Amino acid sequence: GGRMHQILRPGLLTTVLATRAYHSKLYGSADEAIEGIKSGSKLLIGGFGLCGIPENLLKAIARRKDIEHVTAVSNNAGTSDYGLGTLLQSRQIKRMVSSYVGENKEFARQYLGGELEVELIPQGTLAERVRCGGAGIPAFYTLTGVGTQVETGGIPIKYSSDGQKVLIASEPRETKMFGGRKYLMEEGITGDFALIKAWKADELGNLVFKYAGNNFNAPMATAGKITIVEAEEIVPVGELGPDNIHIPGIHVHRVIKGEVYEKRIEKLTLRRSSSDEGALPASMQQRIHIIKRAAREFRDGMYVNLGIGMP
Repeated sequence: GGRMHQILRPGLLTTVLATRAYHSKLYGSADEAIEGIKSGSKLLIGGFGLCGIPENLLKAIARRKDIEHVTAVSNNAGTSDYGLGTLLQSRQIKRMVSSYVGENKEFARQYLGGELEVELIPQGTLAERVRCGGAGIPAFYTLTGVGTQVETGGIPIKYSSDGQKVLIASEPRETKMFGGRKYLMEEGITGDFALIKAWKADELGNLVFKYAGNNFNAPMATAGKITIVEAEEIVPVGELGPDNIHIPGIHVHRVIKGEVYEKRIEKLTLRRSSSDEGALPASMQQRIHIIKRAAREFRDGMYVNLGIGMP
């Protein structure tokens, strides 16, 4: 009780608040913020496609040609010429830990040509492995992947240069029965650094994400030994309402205000007329036919999962 009364004395309270100001986590630039990242580092990179990616931090790493052989944990690798794809272009990444190749042709080319190691992980499993890593949970059991090569192992991680041989393959998962059903064990994922994109941040590192920009950023912010955040807006301490904060500052070590945000659209799709559709390649016309047929099954109140393959 005495300690609490001391802190609440007006003079001391002012001193405490003033002292906290010296613990600002703001850095002057992306180049300064990535200090300590080196060859062989394991990076957790937030975002989904080009949505919510730490654009400025990735550009800073791309400028550092001395940083090589990086392991990058990210849902996918952006596009060939933007986001994480720029680090593939510059050959700074040794291994990708992802859930899909996406729209990045360079990613696919390097993987199939034996230039890049790729661990493919089911998307929900990847998200949960990162969340568990941040929560200090070493492993968990899941139904996802049971009865597939995720369980038995053998998914190619690295091919030979001619693409004919598998040089490194995934390992079998440990399994266990619960309630008469088989589950497989997945380990939590942590990283040396987490690179995160937020909408708003304060000097203490409290973060708010905006809409879909939350995606993998939230769990990855907790799973890095050092978490580096770039935000669109830096606000004074106290401006973010406690109930609105998605990630508390205790998880965050460095914050910068992003210089430029292009926010590219990975694949812009607009409504097409029947004549426009008729001029499309046959493969695209077939996809449109599939989704039009699927749309006939929709009913009010349904939940629909529209995968990336649908136009």
